[in-house]
Amino acid sequence: MISEPSWIYVSVRSRRIIQTTIEAAPGQKLTLLSVTPHQADHSFLETVIAHSRWVFLKASNLFAARAALLKNQDISVVLCEDDLMQGSWSDILKHIQSLPVRPSLIITSQNATPELWADAIDRGAWNVLAKPFDQFEVLRSVKAAWDDWHSHGRLAVESSRAS
Repeated sequence: MISEPSWIYVSVRSRRIIQTTIEAAPGQKLTLLSVTPHQADHSFLETVIAHSRWVFLKASNLFAARAALLKNQDISVVLCEDDLMQGSWSDILKHIQSLPVRPSLIITSQNATPELWADAIDRGAWNVLAKPFDQFEVLRSVKAAWDDWHSHGRLAVESSRAS
């Protein structure tokens, strides 16, 4: 395995250097889907991962997100706004749970309450990220979600491709 990409950040809060690596086999595509009607969120997330080898996909609503998930079975992490115009994160989660290869879901929210976090985790989401985003927290959460998907979801990808 090759350690690519390697992300190094200085955490302002703890004043220490933190290295986060995502290990990927050569040629493996690491794909993140951002689902939000807010272009500023897409732009921030794109900037956060711009230096990496991640493929960044955007969807501004529930319908575009469903289409992206059906078209791209290699999506490993979905970041979804808690409240979409024609639905919510729970609609995305239901759709993810119907897929043969299930990406990890991270919910983003301006009002990230303990109740939202508990509900999301109980129903199968990976995490809830509060907005405004903290760059280090986004990377930490996405990396952890990818690690989980890579450990569990990759097996489903390989078996679905073998069929």
